[in-house]
Amino acid sequence: TESGRSLAVDDVKGNVFAHICRGSRKDIRDAVEAASKALGGWSSRTAYNRGQILYRMAEMLEGKADEFQQVLSKTAGASRAEARREVEASIDRLIAFAGWADKYTQVVGCQNAVAGPYYNFTVPEPTGVTGVVAPNSPSLLGLITLIAPPLCAGNALVVLASESTPIPATVFAEVCATSDVPSGVVNIITGLHEELIEHLAMHRNVQALVAANLDQEYATAARLGAAENVKRVTVQDWSKQDWWDVTRAESPWTIEPFVEMKTIWHPSSV
Repeated sequence: TESGRSLAVDDVKGNVFAHICRGSRKDIRDAVEAASKALGGWSSRTAYNRGQILYRMAEMLEGKADEFQQVLSKTAGASRAEARREVEASIDRLIAFAGWADKYTQVVGCQNAVAGPYYNFTVPEPTGVTGVVAPNSPSLLGLITLIAPPLCAGNALVVLASESTPIPATVFAEVCATSDVPSGVVNIITGLHEELIEHLAMHRNVQALVAANLDQEYATAARLGAAENVKRVTVQDWSKQDWWDVTRAESPWTIEPFVEMKTIWHPSSV
């Protein structure tokens, strides 16, 4: 962090496990700038290539499975079986959206019936820089569930990690750095949500914002921030069981809040 501040993270026994950066308003601005620079290159890649990179992320996450399991056990209080289940579900979620990358447009878009000698298509395009506020729990699966849909669609991300259990997000940053994700596409910030959510929501170069299970105060701040540039804000409510529900969590319709629809008219030969 530019401020040089840090926060101590305790393990389940109350001992200091690690120190993490305490992100600042300036870090939000820097992350948005990095995401803005990376957006054009990422969104212009082929859908197939984005899918390949998401799949590579899943492979690298699997390669760090033991490390993630240890972190979840020591800082989130998960049993070994629970930690393993969360890591495996996170891997599967990335693979699911790697598969959707070149297919979701056929689900979300459409060919429209028109009166006249024209073809009329509605196609989705990425919204732009997207802010993501990860839930406190499950810290890894929640993070992956929220970032995979906008990333799949070609958006660049500014991500606020879980406040209570941020270490999995910092390890996931290593996954991004070693899995061909272009620089600036995924920007992860750790720190206190009370200091960061309002500034992320109000930044005029953030075009969309998604969060899950926010306290009412933070949810209100996120929605009020949308007034600065009429960004789309999606505050989702997930139960403990929902995170494991692949029907909901891996649906192509979770991508829809992070795209804009463009309708194209083309003369037909008829």
